[in-house]
Amino acid sequence: MSSHTLSDAARRTVDAWHRFVATGDGTILSPLLAKDVLFRSPVVHSPIPGRRATLLVLTTVTTIFEEFQYHREFVAGPSDAGLEFSAKVGPWQLKGIDLIAFNDAGEIREFEVLIRPMKALQALGEAMTARIGPQLAALKAAGGA
Repeated sequence: MSSHTLSDAARRTVDAWHRFVATGDGTILSPLLAKDVLFRSPVVHSPIPGRRATLLVLTTVTTIFEEFQYHREFVAGPSDAGLEFSAKVGPWQLKGIDLIAFNDAGEIREFEVLIRPMKALQALGEAMTARIGPQLAALKAAGGA
């Protein structure tokens, strides 16, 4: 079994990511995202392109999740990491994984979220749609700009 470590740039981004999650401060998150970042949501079928759309989704979800906590980090190489988390959405306890791919500058180029169980995922989808549905649809139609 081989040992994997993140690049220094990706490690700095993960550390800053944890600061963002702790505060919900979008000014911390924005410079971590590549301009052409691609966000893959467990709620919608097609990927969400672009920094503005990804920023909207991730800053909104921090206001919906309760009792959010990271548990483990998995590193698959210098530019790929997975972060296991738990949270609550309303009455539903959930578990999830953030799969993050970084570019050479350490910016997040892909961010994919996996969540279970289905009831918690449905509750998250409903909460997100209620808060940002039309705004996110407009950004997706514009290519995530």
